[in-house]
Amino acid sequence: MENYWSYNKEIQIHEAFIKFVEDDLAPRTGISKKIFWKGLYRLIKKFSKKNERILLRRKELQNQINAWYSKNAGCNGNIEEYKKFLKNIGYLIDQATDFKIDPDNVDQEISEKLAPQLVVPVDNARFAINAANSRWGSLYDALYSTDVIGSAIQNVNFDYDRAKRVIVWTKTLLDKILPLKSQSWSDLVSIKIKNHKLEFFTESGQVYPESDTCYQGYNLNDQELEILFYHNNLGIIIVINESSKIGELDPASMSDVILESAVTTIMDLEDSVATVSVEEKLVAYKNWLKLMTGEINFSFESNGRTINRSLNLDRHFISSLGKSFQVRNRSLMFVRNVGHHIMTPIVKLNDGSEIGEGLLDALVTTACSLSDLMKKEGVKNSLKGSIYVVKPKMHGPEEVTFTQDIFDEVEDILNLPRNTVKIGVMDEERRTSLNLKECIRRIRSRIVFINTGFLDRTGDEIFTSTLLGPMIPRNEMKSAEWLQAYEKNNVDVGLQCGFIGHAQIGKGMWAATEKMSQMYTDKIDHVSAGASCAWVPSPVAATIHAVHYHQVNVRSIQKKLVKKADPTFHINSLLQVPTLDGKVLPKKYILSELENNVQGILGYVSRWINQGIGCSKVLDINNTYLMEDRATCRIASQYLANWFHHELISKREILETFEKMALKVDKQNAKNSGHKKLSENRQNLAILASLELVFEGSNQSCGYIEDIMFKYRRQVLEGNS
Repeated sequence: MENYWSYNKEIQIHEAFIKFVEDDLAPRTGISKKIFWKGLYRLIKKFSKKNERILLRRKELQNQINAWYSKNAGCNGNIEEYKKFLKNIGYLIDQATDFKIDPDNVDQEISEKLAPQLVVPVDNARFAINAANSRWGSLYDALYSTDVIGSAIQNVNFDYDRAKRVIVWTKTLLDKILPLKSQSWSDLVSIKIKNHKLEFFTESGQVYPESDTCYQGYNLNDQELEILFYHNNLGIIIVINESSKIGELDPASMSDVILESAVTTIMDLEDSVATVSVEEKLVAYKNWLKLMTGEINFSFESNGRTINRSLNLDRHFISSLGKSFQVRNRSLMFVRNVGHHIMTPIVKLNDGSEIGEGLLDALVTTACSLSDLMKKEGVKNSLKGSIYVVKPKMHGPEEVTFTQDIFDEVEDILNLPRNTVKIGVMDEERRTSLNLKECIRRIRSRIVFINTGFLDRTGDEIFTSTLLGPMIPRNEMKSAEWLQAYEKNNVDVGLQCGFIGHAQIGKGMWAATEKMSQMYTDKIDHVSAGASCAWVPSPVAATIHAVHYHQVNVRSIQKKLVKKADPTFHINSLLQVPTLDGKVLPKKYILSELENNVQGILGYVSRWINQGIGCSKVLDINNTYLMEDRATCRIASQYLANWFHHELISKREILETFEKMALKVDKQNAKNSGHKKLSENRQNLAILASLELVFEGSNQSCGYIEDIMFKYRRQVLEGNS
């Protein structure tokens, strides 16, 4: 530890982190401990004060906006004056001149493959491994286990009729995406490989595919034959096994259809985790390190036997020319760092203040990835020698520049070539949306991803303009003018800046984890709008959503859209604040919305504060499971804070609703052994945190929930619950 102690007069580093660096990080990545500690010291000295100034700048701008709203209550009707004001204070800047992004060494999973994307808490090793291994997914299993082909299966016994419906549904899909000449897949009685060539047979004889280019190769393993096709640059594996339970049902012995599904995954250190303590954060860091080294594993008991999970090895096939080749069998992994506003107790300055956790994330997650760059073969993440980081919650171009400067410094510390670290920019804050083109320009040689996030973006929209008036109801927000412009603007800007063939344009999460039929119906809109990828809540959802990328040629849509992309067109619509504008809502409706949002807050916060669960399926007020994280909590608390500020709801009504919903959440969690009853203790820290989120929501920095959530979670960890 001698390299650390030499800096002890100016910084204080938690002993557990020192042990992690010296016992785990340094040996596994080959980085010198001396270089790491000197680099951390250098990073802190150079950027800590800048981090503080960025956060102060956010407050200054918000104070100026609040003052404007106080004097100009009708600014929604005078957009030009509003724009002039925002430009004068530096909130809105002139559009950048036209340019094209130029990141190099980008893996094809990002540049060429258009497919679903998973987001998973990296502090949960089992979830992380499952997500990384979700590059391929069984369509048969996904259809059989969900409600896409009818009500989800309830009994545990094998349902032959349901299995037959799965086969019919899948073959109808294959007829559309891998059509045969004058025949249907349902007519096939035999599928064979002869002299490395693919042959199809019906009762009448041999038939042929409409395209000879889709077939790529095969793999024969014991009695199971896997045949690989490509359509829209995504893989499809047809499995033939006449001795399997499913193969016996099929005339051609097809036992499964496997789709290339979660081609990319974001391993999350941010919204989906609750890493408040040093120890919790180190678990997440260690998991990311072991994902990069390939060592990660997890064991659990199931039905009396031990199940071991580790990262998949690549798949092997033989081409029509008889040559063997490998196919990637793991999702390409990003790591999402925290935003600039999060502080960490892992490292403190000599005055006791915590440093920005984003600074630590930048150095540690990049250093962890060195092990992947060092590998020549095996379980590699990037084949191009790049490291992929998603940076969330940046407010405008100056914060993007700050991120760029941080990673320049990190690369210098670790002796990496410039722009080794590629950045995904979350377009989820208003100042970023309005200035997206300039944000991209600032990071043009690193950027590989932009993504919209309805929840955080709406939370920021409400917070920024809360003084202007009460907001429209939450369920009306998705059809609001600003939100439609936001989604369209994200695609148009990305296309105009040359993302095709270089970077992803993403869409947000489908939260209803059990409603896969509705997802299958609705989420095709994301690909039809020109999105390269969209978020899904599970590996099964990824496989179902993957069907959309075969039904729609997204690249063709993008090439049509780029010809008419005009981001400047959307700015006025983006500035249309979604207030009620004098519309009076029925009191009964207001109280119903109050209950809905309070229940959502309590259901999530009780798990976060008392159990340290950052993201999970939580029952909503209608007893439907939804995937909840900090972004969902932010939007709910900002809604109620806004309505409370404008007296649509009173303090008494809020308190009474919390008491009522505490009973409901307790009932919903009756079988949750870790749940601490909310209705029996008004001083339950989860209730206190939830109330503070509402009553103090308008006073939080940019409407974020972390200061309050971290405060109460730390009390639980300290044994004060």
